[in-house]
Amino acid sequence: MLDHEKMFIPKAIDELTAELKKFLNETRSKLKGAERREFMANVVLLLGRGGQSRAERELGWDRKTIGKGIKELKTGFRCIDNFAGRGRNRAEDHLPTLLEDIKQIVEPVSQSDPTFRTTDLYSPLTAAEVHRRLVEQKNYTVEQLPTPRTISNKLNDLRFHLKKVDKCKPKKNSSDRCNLLVCPLGKRNSGSNRWSDSHFL
Repeated sequence: MLDHEKMFIPKAIDELTAELKKFLNETRSKLKGAERREFMANVVLLLGRGGQSRAERELGWDRKTIGKGIKELKTGFRCIDNFAGRGRNRAEDHLPTLLEDIKQIVEPVSQSDPTFRTTDLYSPLTAAEVHRRLVEQKNYTVEQLPTPRTISNKLNDLRFHLKKVDKCKPKKNSSDRCNLLVCPLGKRNSGSNRWSDSHFL
């Protein structure tokens, strides 16, 4: 194990050994937000002149994050991280009618679960076909729409599932099949489920 107390001496860092690099990156990975930036800024200052370039080159640290940390350290003001605002916006955020348009295309050709175990709907339309109909019927452009893969995710969110839609066929009781059949060669004996041999001679 690394001796962290002996490893990190807050005076100056002349050489970044392999063990020191491992320690610095392990410590950095345990911190988040402003605390991580403050740690990075302190390390860079200890590296002295050209510390930002060395940290980027030898430790793999981001220069923008280092600069932000140094600024926070000098001013004493910490920036508030907007983690909730990161990432891509959902397709329906900039296409507010998209989900409703998808429902209008898919619902008329969908079928409910014949077992009535779920409220999900089964549709014969693929995501690519829905994508095509959105362009043709709802006047979207290809550039506006998300990919068919994303359309597939939206269909799942709306509880539409791809499946070949077949008409439900009621099961017939095998014991009653003879009552429903008409044999052109003979007649059934009354009171018996056997066919008369004389009708097959």
